[in-house]
Formats: sequence, structure tokens, C-alpha cells
Amino acid sequence: MREPRFWHGPPSLQSGLLAPLAALYGAIAARRMQRGGLDAGVPVICIGNYHVGGAGKTPTVLALAKLVRDLGETPVVLSRGYGGKLHGPVRVDPERHAAADVGDEPLMLAATLPVVVARQRADGVPLARSLGASVILMDDGFQSPAVSKDASLIVIDAGRGLGNGQVFPAGPLRAPLPPQLARTDALIIVGNGTAAEAVAAEVAAQDKPVLRARLVPDEASVAALRGKRVLAFAGIGDPARFFATLTASGVEVVRQRAFADHHAFSMGEIETLIAEAGREALTLVTTEKDLARLRAGGSLPDWAKPIVPFAVTLEFEDAAKLKRVVTDHLFKAREKKFSSSSSRA
Repeated sequence: MREPRFWHGPPSLQSGLLAPLAALYGAIAARRMQRGGLDAGVPVICIGNYHVGGAGKTPTVLALAKLVRDLGETPVVLSRGYGGKLHGPVRVDPERHAAADVGDEPLMLAATLPVVVARQRADGVPLARSLGASVILMDDGFQSPAVSKDASLIVIDAGRGLGNGQVFPAGPLRAPLPPQLARTDALIIVGNGTAAEAVAAEVAAQDKPVLRARLVPDEASVAALRGKRVLAFAGIGDPARFFATLTASGVEVVRQRAFADHHAFSMGEIETLIAEAGREALTLVTTEKDLARLRAGGSLPDWAKPIVPFAVTLEFEDAAKLKRVVTDHLFKAREKKFSSSSSRA
């Protein structure tokens, strides 16, 4: 979906008119978050958002996967597979599946680690366990009670924050903020800006850790575009951030085209973009997530091969602090599960 402009502006007539519906939606969402969920039998770390739209969850999942692997764990990602037609549970196979089957984010993540897609997340837990998961990384699902979480790490963009701070559909929040803050175990602020500082202060006041990170462009991606003029396009939660990252990396962005989040590009749309870039001798560039949506059977179709991907990774200001947060929660989760099993014996 493309976010309404009034979500990220001052109080407006639109948000006011939608306030009663937002109050009802928020009450239901808050009540739903209180329900208990399935005990997965292994630690579950959720990487979520307070709001709809992008904030940097996918690179955060990749960064956490690397961390827990370095700790000797076997992470498996559990995703609802937003945008995919398969209900699952199914293990994502990049050589067999397309984004239309399992969603773009799971397909992208599956290039580097095991990913299970299940429309009902609890149904995916046994498959994740069968793949040897010692830790389940839940991609999204913070507001869902289906699977019990041992830690919830919430990602927020430093420049966008929470928009107008209203609950959907009057604003971007998925539930009222107080119950979401109560279930937050750590906050991860991505990028530069001050829009997330108020939330950070509330999290810190609850004696919970606040971590800061930034998206770092891949050196090979920057080198491939050095000295070139580009037409950049993206169908992600925040295309403007992608365009800004390109510019900050020294890439000359001559034209930019923004599409709705998870936009399913047609061959005609891509051919139009290629023709537009060709008229001005521009290089066509997009995100890895957008490129994943164009793949089929593990490769790009011929009509999409002129597109250059621009890769980024998430780099934490204090990697040692992140490691302490994760190891502490893993220890507590296993201690809790051991005590529970001992009491039943």
C-alpha cells in the first residue's frame, strides 16, 4: 500500500474523521496483544515495528542472524509471507519460489539463511524446529499473539518516527503506543534524525535498551555506480530513504520513481523504466528487495537484467551492546523453559 500523506503531517481533517474507527481498531489490537501464544520450545526473537511501512526490518533480521550464528546458534526465520500466495508452512527455496509465492522479504532472506513461511505463524514453528532451529527469528508479527516471544526488538526510522502518532487508519500505528511500549524489550533506531527521540526516551525510561544503527552501502554496489548518472526506482516502505542513501554515497540520482510498498512490477513497467533511462543514458538502479520481486526460478528474466541492485547492510554503533542484549534474552529464555519443564516433571 502507499501511505497517505496525512499520516506523516500535523493533525488533519482526514485523521480527525478517521479517529472513531482508529479507536475501535486500536482497542481490538491492544486486547489481541494480551493473548497468550504458542511456546515454540526454543527462544523466539521478534523483529517488529510499531507501525505499518518500512523502517529497516529486513537488514535488521540479517544482522541478527549473523550475530546469533556467531554465538553458535542455528537461526531460522519465521515469516507470514506478506504478498505471497502460499499459505504454508513451507521452507522458502529461492531456486523454486518467486516473490508472488512467498513474499519479497522471505525470498531475499532465504538467499542467506533458512526461512519458513506460514500464513498462521504458529503452524510454521514445527517446520522451523525440524530445520534445526535453536533460535527462531520472527520477521514481523510483534502485534500478533500467535507465537510467544522471548524478546521483541522494535525497529524505527530516525527520520520518520511514528508519523502523526495516530492508530490505523488515522495514522500508521498498528496498535496504541502504550501497550506496544510495554512489550518492547529493545528499540533499534535506524539512520539519522530526531523523529524517534521521544519514543527512545519512553523506552529508556522503562530501563530498556535503545540501540542505534545505520544502513551502510555495500562497497561493490557503490563502485559499480561510481561516475554514473542513475534513474533510481523503489517500491518499499520508504523509497525516499533509498534515494537519499544513493545520493549520500556519491551516486548522481538524476531521476527517481517511487512505487507503493511491495509493488509487483510488470514487464511493461520495467520496460518503460528501461526506455526512460536509455533516453538519457542513465543506469537503472533499485533495492535488493525490489529486485527479489522480479526474480523467477532463482534468476532475473532477460527484460530485467539491465537493472543494477544497490545493496546495504545494517551497522550498529555499539555492536557489543547488541550482543549483550541478545545473549541476555537467550539465557533468560532458556532458563525459563528449563524451569517450566522441570516443574512439569
